[in-house]
Amino acid sequence: MDLQDFFDFTELLIDAGIDNARLLVELARAIGGIAALLFIAKRIFEQLIADNPIIILPLLRPFALVLVITFWGPFIKLLMVPTNGLTQLSEEIYADRQELVSQRLIEKQEAILRVDVPAFVENPDKEADLWDKGINVLLTTYNIITGRAIRNQVTYYTMEGLRYVTEVAFEVVVYLIAFLRTVFCVLLIVFGPLVFALSIFDGFQDSYLQWIARFISVNLYLPIALIVLSLTQQLLVYVLGKEIELINSMGQYEASFFFVTGLIVPVCGICGLAMVPKISGWIVNTSGTSTGGGRILRTAAMMAVSKGALK
Repeated sequence: MDLQDFFDFTELLIDAGIDNARLLVELARAIGGIAALLFIAKRIFEQLIADNPIIILPLLRPFALVLVITFWGPFIKLLMVPTNGLTQLSEEIYADRQELVSQRLIEKQEAILRVDVPAFVENPDKEADLWDKGINVLLTTYNIITGRAIRNQVTYYTMEGLRYVTEVAFEVVVYLIAFLRTVFCVLLIVFGPLVFALSIFDGFQDSYLQWIARFISVNLYLPIALIVLSLTQQLLVYVLGKEIELINSMGQYEASFFFVTGLIVPVCGICGLAMVPKISGWIVNTSGTSTGGGRILRTAAMMAVSKGALK
């Protein structure tokens, strides 16, 4: 399966998760309604006991959360608009870099064939010219006696095999990140209505803020991974260009000189992809959401109540 096809399949799974979340929307609305009644009753009772005027604005918070639960599907689509745009832009950048890498690999193979023709291909025109000069026989005999041709081919195909293995591991990590992003996203979508309903109760006020932060952070996995892939591809284009220059300057091709594209660059890419969740946590901080966002809302509510009391 192509990487783009897999991304499209994950989007279908997320849409299915939105449909499945409807099973919990009614339950969450019932819980939210009960919690809203308890919330409003408690706040009004506290204001009456303290002989303070009743402030209407803080009492609207449960209704806003229940409204979000009621329109859960559109709310999820709205949250995913920025991340979907970033993902599409990252996919375009990655596709351009991938095409450049394919071109450089072809150029590298052509440079190898030009430098070390007797060891890799048969060129009738060049061989005829060398045969007339008596050089082709000497080169062929030298390559056979010294084993340079066999050694170069074994080294070359060994490095190509290692490059293929690392590229496979590279793609496995990409598929794993996309799959984990889909699993986390679907679970958050399915259980999100319950989180918003519980956020109405005292003690869970900041749960919905933490849910939003985690949802955005999880949806950033894919664009961040594609950006890391694009940077890796750009590094690979640069390294391949340097290797082509080195091959063209060599008198005889030595496959043992070229291991960066086969090992180092893919390993760097794998390490970068392994850091995707950490990078996403740096962009959208999920650990401090509960304290920071809740403190802001509580401060605003206290300021509103204070202004009402002063009146």
